[in-house]
Amino acid sequence: MAPPPPPPRCATATTTAHHSLLGSPTCLARPRRRCCAVRAAVAVQAEAQAKVSLIRIGTRGSPLALAQAHETRDKLKAAHSELAEEGAVEIVIIKTTGDMILDKPLADIGGKGLFTKEIDDALLQGRIDIAVHSMKDVPTYLPEGTILPCNLPREDVRDAFICLTANSLAELPAGSVVGSASLRRQSQILYKYPSLKVVNFRGNVQTRLRKLKEGDVHATLLALAGLKRLNMAETATSVLSVEEMLPAVAQGAIGIACRSNDDTMMNYLSSLNHEDTRLAVACEREFLSVLDGNCRTPIAAYASRDKDGNCSFRGLLASPDGSTVYETSRTGPYDFDIMVEMGKDAGHELKAKAGPGFFDSLQ
Repeated sequence: MAPPPPPPRCATATTTAHHSLLGSPTCLARPRRRCCAVRAAVAVQAEAQAKVSLIRIGTRGSPLALAQAHETRDKLKAAHSELAEEGAVEIVIIKTTGDMILDKPLADIGGKGLFTKEIDDALLQGRIDIAVHSMKDVPTYLPEGTILPCNLPREDVRDAFICLTANSLAELPAGSVVGSASLRRQSQILYKYPSLKVVNFRGNVQTRLRKLKEGDVHATLLALAGLKRLNMAETATSVLSVEEMLPAVAQGAIGIACRSNDDTMMNYLSSLNHEDTRLAVACEREFLSVLDGNCRTPIAAYASRDKDGNCSFRGLLASPDGSTVYETSRTGPYDFDIMVEMGKDAGHELKAKAGPGFFDSLQ
């Protein structure tokens, strides 16, 4: 006689459960606890997936860069309710070449793009969605596939003088050492105060202030915009007027880039754009572009809206030792196309004044 067929799986499970119940009254609860634990784990995983960042902000890791990234994040959250949710906006820190090599002048390690290249690469590779930059660090060209549709409202463009023994550059004794990594600052200092000495002085704001306190230099100059964003404006001994120290191109301006095919990010960024700042920065960067400025070329420029609502522009080109300085100015309607043309025309004027030999000597 053939053996009877095995009982169905459900019958076996029922029988096993029945015998287990006879042997130990607590065993029946264990599968239920495991089931609950699995459900809980699935729920936690689903919740985590629901909190995937909608925007990943790429930035350098210095305190100032992070302050700018946080300002961008806060503005995005305030403007868009879906971004106000916890975890909707993530800040991703990216180390750049400029951050890693601090013992050499910028001109000696590549010049353009030292503080932006790695961030641009992360943007193009899709590891971040937007990139927050100090506009004065951004080369006049943008990598193919990226766009910079947004400038936040510009901060104070002036430079701050910081010293423990004097109230201004004019008060420094002959032979005093001023620390600065900027040839723009160096050239203007030496042009007006040839008895001073300027040495390469790199690092973030906190590092430079520490070196100053330790006596490495007698004084230094920092962008007032950076001090304000770090809530450290009180560390400034005095503030230099733009007449005494013309700012760097786009100083005090934050730029935010995204991929050129990312309509979602472009829409987010367009809501933050400050048009007056965008136009001023475009004017200054056109001036810089014509002069093909790099870290070996002291160049300064400032475009702003005057009391009559027009654009007032000043530009400067100098030799690093301050022995030669060329300046120009323009005034015209506060209009994008006109302001770009103003910057371009001013650049060509100074380029012609300086002559090709001037730029060859800076290589």
